[in-house]
Amino acid sequence: MLGSVRARAAAGATVVVALALIAAGTAVLLVLRGNLQHQAELEAQVAAREVATQIATGTPYDKLDLPDGDEHPVVVAAEDGRVRAVGEDVRAVDGKRVGAAQGAGSVAPQAEDEDGEDDDDRALKPGEVDDDVRYRDGTADVDGTVADYRFAVIEAKDTRGEQATVRAGAALAPEQDAVGSVRDAMLLGLPLLLVVVAGVTWLVTRRALRPVEGIRGEMAAITASTDLSRRVPVPSSKDEIGRLARTTNETLAALESAVERQRRFVADASHELRSPIASLRTQLEVGVAHPELLDVPGAVEDTVRLQRLAADLLLLARLDAGERPGGTRVDLAAMVREESSQRVADRVPVRTGELASAEVAGSRGQLGRVLGNLLDNAQRHAVASVRVAVVREGEWAVLRVEDDGPGVPESERERIFERFVRLDDARARDDGGAGLGLAIARDVAVRHGGSLAVRTGSVFELRLPVA
Repeated sequence: MLGSVRARAAAGATVVVALALIAAGTAVLLVLRGNLQHQAELEAQVAAREVATQIATGTPYDKLDLPDGDEHPVVVAAEDGRVRAVGEDVRAVDGKRVGAAQGAGSVAPQAEDEDGEDDDDRALKPGEVDDDVRYRDGTADVDGTVADYRFAVIEAKDTRGEQATVRAGAALAPEQDAVGSVRDAMLLGLPLLLVVVAGVTWLVTRRALRPVEGIRGEMAAITASTDLSRRVPVPSSKDEIGRLARTTNETLAALESAVERQRRFVADASHELRSPIASLRTQLEVGVAHPELLDVPGAVEDTVRLQRLAADLLLLARLDAGERPGGTRVDLAAMVREESSQRVADRVPVRTGELASAEVAGSRGQLGRVLGNLLDNAQRHAVASVRVAVVREGEWAVLRVEDDGPGVPESERERIFERFVRLDDARARDDGGAGLGLAIARDVAVRHGGSLAVRTGSVFELRLPVA
């Protein structure tokens, strides 16, 4: 179950969603923290600038209107570090105690830049507030409670030319609480969401793969029963599973056709072999009992027929097994001349017409067998003429074999290329052969990338691509 497609799909979807949620949650927390920190900086800056403005306008240090220490702890220090003013209930900043009265001799924490270095004096004029604001994190003790703050540091000069440093803080507790709440909500919701994603993915995948299980079950039943006429169920959907079912049925149909063709082939071959074998056996048995009655020419003829039939069956078996022709260049014109010159014992002389030079790639022996089968077929039906020609038609080499016989009826022009098929006027075994010659010729032509067909009643045309 854990190795099933459903389990892998659910696990994969869960991992992807988990990574996406973790990345998104981290980004949300960072953005939220940055926004809240920026808000704290603005609050601290506003508080510090209000105090600095009072100093620049000449308000005495003991008369400064400082914000409540619980909201914004403020410390005002002179250039020498003495505390000039401090917010209400502010006792310490960054662990250093600060005095509550001017001139008390308490020392304020040294103002530092973000990198921790002491800030240089700024050339401010009397009554001016520095535009630059520095920020830093720190702690403050307000009425005995220590908390984290974001401090804004601003320089200012009073009307007498004395420079002061104003530090005002904004509490970071709201930021920490908000980030913590969002983080806790994410940590609580993430597992629940992942469980939902895994469950939904499991159910959807199970529903989507249900037709596949039906196809698998039917294929197993077909394999067990060997009944190739059965077909797998085809879902109504037009998706990949539907196409898989239709392709599977097409494959089963092709397999059924191939098996049926093979059965017919075996039955026909057995039938064709039975007669010459029986005839040969009868002649031999008669010859044993009565040597003077032995028909030696008839026995030789039956043996030759058996030899030819066995050769044809062997070639068909090799073609059915997927034997591919070689890549040898074959000159069709030269092959026609050679084959014609060897057929001296034919009933009707073979004449040659146009023999254009045309080379094709393939097996010389198989193509010679095609030509021989076509000439044998023409010899059986010709009256007084058999003619062979080779022409070029674009990228095709065309070999035509024509006789002056009655021709093939249009309705039979495809059936004659089936195995063990003989037309009615050629049913005699002595004249009609076994019905394999044209079937072999077409199979060879197709495996050479060409075709073989009857173009007119008595013209057979072999078309092959030029090498």
